Amino acid sequence: MSGHVFVVGADLTRLSCDDVLVPTGRSLRISPGWCPLVPGELITESGDEGACVRLSWDADERVLEVPGGGPRRAWLVDTVDDEGRGLPWLLDGAREALAAVARREVDHPAHGRARRLVGLPALGTGWGGAAGRRGALLQELLPVLHEAAREHGFDVALVLKRPSDLAAAQRVRRAGDGGWDLPASLHRLAEQLGDRARCGQLAVFLGAGVSAAAGLPTWEQLVGELADRSGLDGELRAGLVRLPAQDAAALLARELGSEALASFVSERFGPGPYALAHALVAGLPVQEFVTTNYDPLVEQAANDVGRGLRVLPFEQARPGAPWLLKLHGDAAHPESVVLTREEYLRFGDSRAALAGVLHSLLLTRHVLFVGTSMLDDDLIRIAHEVRSALQVQRSGRAHRSGTVLALREDVARARLWEQDVETVAMAGADVPSAEAARRLEVLLDLIGCLSTPPTGYLLDPAYRGLLDGEERALADALVSVAGLVPEGGVPGAGQEVAALLHRLGHGSSPAGEPPGRGHDPDPDSGPDPDPDPGPEQ
Repeated sequence: MSGHVFVVGADLTRLSCDDVLVPTGRSLRISPGWCPLVPGELITESGDEGACVRLSWDADERVLEVPGGGPRRAWLVDTVDDEGRGLPWLLDGAREALAAVARREVDHPAHGRARRLVGLPALGTGWGGAAGRRGALLQELLPVLHEAAREHGFDVALVLKRPSDLAAAQRVRRAGDGGWDLPASLHRLAEQLGDRARCGQLAVFLGAGVSAAAGLPTWEQLVGELADRSGLDGELRAGLVRLPAQDAAALLARELGSEALASFVSERFGPGPYALAHALVAGLPVQEFVTTNYDPLVEQAANDVGRGLRVLPFEQARPGAPWLLKLHGDAAHPESVVLTREEYLRFGDSRAALAGVLHSLLLTRHVLFVGTSMLDDDLIRIAHEVRSALQVQRSGRAHRSGTVLALREDVARARLWEQDVETVAMAGADVPSAEAARRLEVLLDLIGCLSTPPTGYLLDPAYRGLLDGEERALADALVSVAGLVPEGGVPGAGQEVAALLHRLGHGSSPAGEPPGRGHDPDPDSGPDPDPDPGPEQ
């Protein structure tokens, strides 16, 4: 059965994968950003120029499996073309690496995912064999990845960080067959949601199901983990499932103590690897996000591609900047976490103010609900209040203010919410939940492709080969304009023009080849040592 190729903005060292391809050269030097993927005892001569890995090549081999006992395996791939062999040589290395990965048996993909996930950057586009030829590489690499996904049956995540790289990759996918194996109804839905996102009319609500893909517990699992810690006997333990969720949490809080409970939540929902769905959602051109989750994973995913989310109510929103509202609190602020019924009641006034933000989104945006069962008391109350307000204004006519992406078909729940939102199931009851969750990821990948602005690479010299004649003429004219704008712009019109040129890819990469760093590997898709390091690390 064929796998799928995802294109996503992320940091490969923090994206939950089963296997990761790490670019290097014959000297086995890797960029400092890749060091978290390699056991510390194998790292030597670490510094700003990179770190050497204490392994060795066997003859002409180009792929090395990095020893390690963890669930995620790293593979070193030789991408430095010292002999001018060109893109075919680089692509052969990618094929060889993916074939080597396929020979490693993985019985249980990370966190119960339906398919194994293999992550890689755009190999060789930093200081490797494709430096300065990103457009040509993407046009050749994507078909190679599709071929490997079909042959080996695993999923592949091509992980990019620069906006121009993502925009160019999505253009290549739109021009060909992106391989989205989805029913026609879901294709149409992706087109509708992509249009809304491009027009600034889409907001996103994230539930616990998204973070479950990163190994975090759902509400039911959280109650079970707390019960394990509390040491409740069998009869009390069995009775928990018959209590409303907030009351079960209240009983466990009494058994554990408030401090122990807060410490557990802070530790359990702290920073960690994020799931593919976090990165796909964070990359959508959306300004407003809302969640009932305590964890920081979606904001980590957004930060890793330069979309710093302002987290409300702990930070102040800024004009034009995207934000994330945490309705039930944040694990980084244990005092804010709403878990028990007493906490729901105690924080009533402040939570009403936060709920008002979601009210506003449901009235003024189309809200995409991902990873939620729609059984949360807050959501039910908010939806009822919005429905009542709209019925008063519109003489009882129904108004659907959102779309719920549900894993499984649930006719009763869809009918319950039909006045407020459209519920779209990923699969029928006969399809395993893990496969339905994977189909949701594929749908999010398609929405991301269709909603990505098509011009983010227009002024990036590395992608000039993608442009047609009319686009090249336009790019040349805009480059001339860029020469008239002082660096950083000037107050007023100059700043606006500079911002526009930046969105079109101006300054994304140097005009020619990267600096002479002969055996330095590709740094792309690893963590940035500086919030704004420039085009090459």
